[in-house]
Amino acid sequence: MDQQPPGRPDQDAATHRLPGCYRHPDRETGIRCTRCERPICTECMVNASVGFQCPECVRAGSGTGHSAAASTPRTVAGGAVATDPHLVTKVLLGINVVVFLVGAVLGRSFLLPLELVGRYVEEFGAPLEGVSTGQWYRLLTAMFLHEQTWHIGFNMLSLWWLGGPLEAALGRARYLALYLLSGLAGSALTYLLAAPNAPSLGASGAIFGLLGATAVLMRRMRYDMRPLIALLAINLVITFAWRDAIAWQAHIGGLVAGAVIAYGMVHAPRDKRALVQWGTCALVALTSVVIVLLRTAALS
Repeated sequence: MDQQPPGRPDQDAATHRLPGCYRHPDRETGIRCTRCERPICTECMVNASVGFQCPECVRAGSGTGHSAAASTPRTVAGGAVATDPHLVTKVLLGINVVVFLVGAVLGRSFLLPLELVGRYVEEFGAPLEGVSTGQWYRLLTAMFLHEQTWHIGFNMLSLWWLGGPLEAALGRARYLALYLLSGLAGSALTYLLAAPNAPSLGASGAIFGLLGATAVLMRRMRYDMRPLIALLAINLVITFAWRDAIAWQAHIGGLVAGAVIAYGMVHAPRDKRALVQWGTCALVALTSVVIVLLRTAALS
């Protein structure tokens, strides 16, 4: 068992002390306001949609403070606080379920024109099909397709668990951009690296984007990362252990895109918040488009 060297307790204690509350300096705390990041003790912290806020930020958000710019409550990413912070998550979940039910009724005839595939011929003498022939919509439509019950069940549970807290933290518009662009990036990487005639479908790219974004947000909020790291490790092991049956490219593409977008959203400076946040989204979208163009040129 390690022991502390004698004669240095005060120095080591001072080195590892927690900061004091900005209103009560004598009270050490590991909690910070999600808006201004000032340390706050349990007496000063006020429950917010995500984390806690200090009394000044709460007053500013309710319109009783001196700052007119802060008259509307904002999420940690600067989005407007919604009455139902999980609305977009519910809508996305509903769309996926409805599309799954339609596919269950109509079968492969419904799925074939919408699933992600780079270049293939359905039957001898038929015209070429796929993203490389101009069917770019497949990059997005494939995100809402599921064929097996276990597949949609796992993805929708993940969407609910990860999506709700993220939507509350980012705001509706930013969260929707994160979801769609993560899915697009996953589709683009699948299109680039998978066999051109290998079909792919599912929301996994977008779900992995939410997983990457959750990691960035938890680190930003100084939460315990160990449970999420374990979850991510398990998912990556499953991804590559069954890589012949799983589009691992979609998982990795979505994961990286989600982390990049979330970093730009939660670490953007306040004076340039919108520029950095939406600029990061535009960068991910542009990168995805370039990947698609390069792969299309190689297949044409």
